[in-house]
Amino acid sequence: MPEDNEQSVILIVDDDPSIREIVGRVLEDEGYRIETATDGLRGLEQFYKVLPSLIILDVKMPEMDGWETLRRIREISNCPVIMLTAFGSTNDIIQGLESGADDYLVKPFGVQELIARVATVLRRAHVVS
Repeated sequence: MPEDNEQSVILIVDDDPSIREIVGRVLEDEGYRIETATDGLRGLEQFYKVLPSLIILDVKMPEMDGWETLRRIREISNCPVIMLTAFGSTNDIIQGLESGADDYLVKPFGVQELIARVATVLRRAHVVS
């Protein structure tokens, strides 16, 4: 595990408590600091509070869906975003990437793949910034 993971804060925005718990636990085991939110509106509030290194964002949520959340984040930030959602059609994936997501992972997913994608997106973000 890279030593700089401890400095990376990952915000998980998903209305499913089991997804927040599983993803959070897996990424904490990798050394990341985790923050969570139950919907897009609370996700934006957390975004402003913690200024995360990366956001893992679901699409279908109450209050504000992931598409609107992503749009609002992109208005003010280039913070990396990985969409993690059950919407897995080619059109959904294209919409996510064209809307500004840095990566797109469909549920159900493998935790090792998620860990690799998080590390890759963070590595690219640090090279660019």
